[in-house]
This record gives sequence, structure tokens and C-alpha cells, in this order.
Amino acid sequence: MKSRKRNLLLYLIAVIIPTLAGSIFFFMDSVKQNDEERLEEAKWIGSIHQRSWDQFISETVTTLDMLSLTAGSADTPSDKLEPLLQKANQLDPRYGGIYLLNPSGEVLTGSNQFLANSDLSNKKYLKEVSRTKDIVISNSPETLTNGQTVVGIGKPVFNDNGDVISIIVAHMRVDYVQNIMRLLTPEARLSVLNSEKETIMDINMNGDSSFSSQNSISIPIDRLPWSVKVELPPRDMLAIVKDAFRAILILMIITHILFLLIKYLRLKKQNEEEKKENELQKLELVGTLAASTAHEIRNPLTGIKGLIQLLSEKYTNTNDQYYFSVINDEISRINEIVSEFLILGKPAAQKMETLDLRNIIKELEPLIISEANLHNVTFESAISDEPVMVECTKDQMKQVILNLTKNAFESMEGGGKLTIKLNKMHSKCQLKIADTGSGISEGEIEKIFHPFYTSKETGTGLGLVVCRRILHSFGGEIFITSKETKGTHVDIFLPAKNEA
Repeated sequence: MKSRKRNLLLYLIAVIIPTLAGSIFFFMDSVKQNDEERLEEAKWIGSIHQRSWDQFISETVTTLDMLSLTAGSADTPSDKLEPLLQKANQLDPRYGGIYLLNPSGEVLTGSNQFLANSDLSNKKYLKEVSRTKDIVISNSPETLTNGQTVVGIGKPVFNDNGDVISIIVAHMRVDYVQNIMRLLTPEARLSVLNSEKETIMDINMNGDSSFSSQNSISIPIDRLPWSVKVELPPRDMLAIVKDAFRAILILMIITHILFLLIKYLRLKKQNEEEKKENELQKLELVGTLAASTAHEIRNPLTGIKGLIQLLSEKYTNTNDQYYFSVINDEISRINEIVSEFLILGKPAAQKMETLDLRNIIKELEPLIISEANLHNVTFESAISDEPVMVECTKDQMKQVILNLTKNAFESMEGGGKLTIKLNKMHSKCQLKIADTGSGISEGEIEKIFHPFYTSKETGTGLGLVVCRRILHSFGGEIFITSKETKGTHVDIFLPAKNEA
């Protein structure tokens, strides 16, 4: 039940929360991207109509310039201009009519009779033409007698002295321009606004000419004080959901992979901890068994050893002496195994002392040198000049060093080199024992601290386990690295103590 709760909590942290947070982020990001696309589309629509209006105004200005040049000739009466105005009007269906007015604004002639004899002097844009002596476009549409809605464009006509002698007016048909704009962008909703932000015309607004500035953009027309206001297209929620769903699906896959990876690592760690626990239980079982049977084993062995001693004094035959020596060796081996069992199970409670590790090594050097000479091994030592104080038990520390050097000698059957180095660090000291022996394979080095594992024919598989057990009781660690045919390095780290 507890494990299930941990898995649910892990799933919540590794999958649910990141997925929810990611879903919100990706959805908002999809909305943002869609809004950017809508904005770009609206800008594109606005630029199309902007260029269309600029082109139309340029063409209108060119037409009015040509007509004004003709009308400015002194010998050209207004009745002769009527066919020319009609032809110009027919050439461009965007015009509702083209008219010639006197400077006061009275209609003299035109392409049609809608404004015959009309007085347009009250039109603001015509007054502006007379005042500025330049082309002026009306700032608002007007409805003619035939019901047609137009926007007027006025152009002054000058004589040779530069005086305004007449005005040419072209009426732009609003309905025709609207149809052209609808053809260019049939789905877009937009309006054309004058300089006072009043609507000149709108497209696809269906009577609703108001849309918020937050949901629209305005693009100015270069040749006019007008602007094209384009409503942003509606959000494509289906596309937003699809984009967000794809990103969320990828996120869910990644989070589930992460969840499985974390769960695998946790299971692996749990298995390693269980494995260590099993080893500790195995050692504890061995120690308990050894503690309960040590005396029962040693007492008979003592009696056997004493009897063998008496028999060896009585039977002095060479063969008999050989058998007695073998029995004594085996009895010693049994005693050694029992001693190791006792350390494995529960090291004897001995008084810990703060000792200089240099002195312990110096005391052992004669034994190590003697053993080195027997194995044709060169021995070197590099010991720190300053005291290396550690809290330990002298006999057990000696047992560790002798056990490790014994293993080193056994790996150098054809001779080699044994090195012992002792260094003091900030809060630790390092004891390094290195040999140039046969080394240990990668497959074996993972098992060397397993109880009863040994590569020797007569080994118990407890030597290194005992060493690690002793060092752990001192608060230390042991690490072994090795390469086949290259040798083995043993690094021991122990907490350093201040000199008493």
C-alpha cells in the first residue's frame, strides 16, 4: 500500500503536473501563434486594399490632369468638352460621372445629365479645391438623385496666368469600389475611414460597422488622408486545439518515459539496497552462528591439537611426522576461519585509540620486507612526514594491512613491485597499497567483497570482507581498482584526527 502511494505521488509529480502545466503553456502558445497569423493575414488584406486605392487615386489624378490640360485651353468651349468627358467616364466604370464646373461651383457640362445646371458651391471639398488650388477628395460620400452613392474628387483648371478658370469633378462610385474590394478579399471584414475616422464604405460588415480596435488594425492610404481598417479573422480554434494536442501528446510521451526511467532507477536502487541488506543479514547470520559455536569448535580443537602433539612425540617416523604436520596445519586453518567468522558477525568490542598510522606501518615493515624477499618482490614505501592520526584498533588495523599485502604477494608469483603510500588530506588520510601482479578481471572485481567468493584454491572468500568490515567500524572506506596483467590498487580512506 505504501509503495502504491509512492508510485502515485511519483506519477503525479513526473507526469500529471508537468502535463497540466505544459498543456496550459502549449495551448496559450498555440493561441499566440494563431493570433500572430491572424494579424499577418489582416496586414496582408489591408496592404492589398491600400495598394488598390493608391493605384486608383494615381489613375484618377492622371485622368483629371489630362482633362484639366484640355479644359485649360482658352479656345476650348465647354460644349466641346462634353464628348471628351463622356469618353473618359466610359473608359473607367469606377466613375459615376465626370463634370466641368465654373470656379463658383456651378455645373457647366458633364458626362451625364444627373447634375445638369446644379450648383455645388456648398460642397466643402470644392471650396478646398478653390482655396488650395490642388486636387481634393471629398471626406464623406454623397447620394445623387439617381440613388447612387459617390465620393467626389475635384481638380482645378488653370489658365496661362495660373488663375482657376474651372473645376473638373469625378464621382467615384462607392458600390463599384465595394464590389472590387469584395472580389479581392471575399471573406474579409473591413471599412474605409476618412481623416475624422468616419466610415466611407465597408465590406462584409452586414450592417455592423463597429469592431473594436483590439480586434482590428488600421493601415493608412498613402495618397489619401484615409485608412483601411481590417478586422482580424476569427480564431481557428480547431487549428489551435490540433497544434496544442500534438505538443501535449509529445510532452505526455516524454513525461511517461521520464516516469518509467525514474521508476527503473528507484527499483534498481531498491534492489541494490535489498542486496546489501541480504549480505548484511548473511554476515549477521554467519556471525551469530560463529559466536554460538566458536567455543564448541575451539575446545575440541585444543584437545585434538594437544593429542596430536603427544602423538608426534611418540611416533617419530618421517611419514607419521608428515601426517601430524598436515593435521596441525588444518587445525590452524580451522582456527583462522573461526576467527574471521567472529569478526564478520560482530567484531570484538575493543577499545578504540587515536594512533599514528605511520607507526603501525613501520612496525609491519620488517614482516612485509621479509615476505617480499621470499616472493622476489621489490618493496617501496612513501609515508607522510607529518603525523597521520586515526581512531582505530591497532591489531585490527595491522590485520587489514597484512591481509592486503598478502593478497598482493600471492598475485605476484613471478616477482614484481609492492608500494605502500600514506598521505594526509584535510579531514581524511589515504593509505594506498599497489602491486604489479596479475590483476583482477572486470567480472571478478564486482564480486570480491561478496562473502565466500574467492578465486584461490584454498581461500575462504572472507579476507576482503573482513577488511571492509573492520574499516567500516573505523568509519573508513576501501576501494579497489585493477587491470589484468597490470596490477591492483587498493585505496583506504580513514577519518583523520587531531594529534592528542
